[in-house]
Amino acid sequence: MMEKKIDSLNVKRFDSRTAMGEAAALEVADTLLSRLARQSTVNVVFAAAPSQNEFLASIASRKDIDWTRVNAFHMDEYVGLPAEAAQRFGNFLKDRLFSKLPFRSVNYLNGNAPDVDGECQRYAKLLLEHPIDIVCMGIGENCHIAFNDPHVADFRDPAWVKVVDLDKACRQQQVNDQCFDVLADVPTHALTLTVPALMAADHVCCMVPGANKADAVRHTLLDEITPLYPSTVLRTHRNATLYIDKESASKL
Repeated sequence: MMEKKIDSLNVKRFDSRTAMGEAAALEVADTLLSRLARQSTVNVVFAAAPSQNEFLASIASRKDIDWTRVNAFHMDEYVGLPAEAAQRFGNFLKDRLFSKLPFRSVNYLNGNAPDVDGECQRYAKLLLEHPIDIVCMGIGENCHIAFNDPHVADFRDPAWVKVVDLDKACRQQQVNDQCFDVLADVPTHALTLTVPALMAADHVCCMVPGANKADAVRHTLLDEITPLYPSTVLRTHRNATLYIDKESASKL
């Protein structure tokens, strides 16, 4: 493992995505245990993407954590997919994490709500009532965080949850990740936590493996901090760690 700091962001590079995911899970588990020792409940936001698989598998195996005191949230959801669709992020996380552990609560974003603006307000209220302690996230190929693509990312967004249209690069990533067969199958809109909502967390753990993310990692660490590369905002967070593997670090 190699470690360095870029602005305020801790960066840790590993030789494999398995080692990366396990190390990230260890950090999150240690943070959970520390917080549970001094507060009654902990609130955690999880990301749903193949890049998170190793991390999710590792954190789901931690039986030494009192999950009955942990409230779980997720950071984005497609608009309009059938309720049973495997690509829905709530279903992805339910399969890999939420159904495996006895969480105090699991709070789903509903992309099929009759009133999506009302759903955004409902979820934002939940987040304000349960201030987020830890965000477990990734970075998209176009440097999006959650579904804050470059054309909609706002580092000073007044909203905490909003409806966004997804740019082509973001939608193509879903095909590249083999979540959808063709671009036309990928929804055009989603609900997402905004940049300020994510950055309000006390602790951010960001896992970004794979060669497809090499350009995004390079932009995140080496370019100007700007909404054109939304993930660059991680370099301003007081307590964030970026976990990368040999492949995603290949263009540094």
